[in-house]
Amino acid sequence: MPASETPSRETLRTAPKVLLHDHLDGGVRPQTIIDLAADIGHDLPTTDSGELADWFFCGGDDIGNLPKYLDKFRHTFGVMQTRDGLHRVAREAAEDLAADGVVYAEVRFGPSLHLGSGLSIDEIIETVVDGLTTGSEGTPLRCGVLVTALRNADDSLALAEAAVRYRDRGVVGFDIAGPEEGFPPQRHLPAFQYLQRENFHFTIHAGEAFGPRSIWKALQWCGAERLGHGYRIIEDIDFSGEEPVLGSLAAYVRDRRVPLEVCPTSNVHIKGAPSIAKHPIGTLLNLGFRVTVNTDNRLMSRCTMTSEYAELVEHQGWTMDDVTKTTINAAKSAFLPFDERNKLIEEILATTN
Repeated sequence: MPASETPSRETLRTAPKVLLHDHLDGGVRPQTIIDLAADIGHDLPTTDSGELADWFFCGGDDIGNLPKYLDKFRHTFGVMQTRDGLHRVAREAAEDLAADGVVYAEVRFGPSLHLGSGLSIDEIIETVVDGLTTGSEGTPLRCGVLVTALRNADDSLALAEAAVRYRDRGVVGFDIAGPEEGFPPQRHLPAFQYLQRENFHFTIHAGEAFGPRSIWKALQWCGAERLGHGYRIIEDIDFSGEEPVLGSLAAYVRDRRVPLEVCPTSNVHIKGAPSIAKHPIGTLLNLGFRVTVNTDNRLMSRCTMTSEYAELVEHQGWTMDDVTKTTINAAKSAFLPFDERNKLIEEILATTN
């Protein structure tokens, strides 16, 4: 279809998509949670899959309730404690992403959240990598793993070392997540400095719960290659005159082509943006920032890559050109070797043109 036309939902579903920000424990199938909970004796709010899906959804009356949003994860990673449970969740995640037309995905998870049954960090990583590989077999999807540490924990260096150990076995990068308030990224400088010495990729959650200062710390203190969310860089842009004026940090982010891993629906659900229509993603894209579109937590936000793009088409007037542009942005920003990124871009352009 012409790039300037409005794509249908089916066009969006079949278009090749690249996903850089997706949490494994935020995308578990409700029935899988029920099955795994029964296996290990984990109590759930309900054992009806439809009711449980509604309980996990963070829209409606739950919008903006971040503590409640985060509390829901105890029931997802709570059932991901055995080798079989981890493998099933990872396999099904890959199956779901492939069915949604995703051709490359970086799926992130925190190994230290899955130690309940005695598995080692290495066994946990191996199981998730194998599950993603199994789930993507026979599809165009390729998956990489991002090992995630928590801002409010003290094991980031050990996890960074584990990520590097598996750099040629399915792990493509490192991440820190969790509460921004009171837990600045420079607490984890030993981990980031180790990753830099090892020439290893990493991204940092920043510019979601806090604004430009958090982004500055992630970039200038820690050397992040990408920003998890990052959309609050909009606060360093002055819109009071005839033309927008970028502050020094916003100009740095744009000019250095720092990728923004924006997750529109999730951002609305934590009240980082008032609505999809008023989300700054479109403004940032038009100003030349390297914007990418992502899901964050597919279960809690009841979203897919297709639905994210469909919302942007409906509420911000995006065309197929915008979809392709942000997909190429994501492919350029993937933690893959240069030649593999080029091949991915060529395949996307061959399909969309």
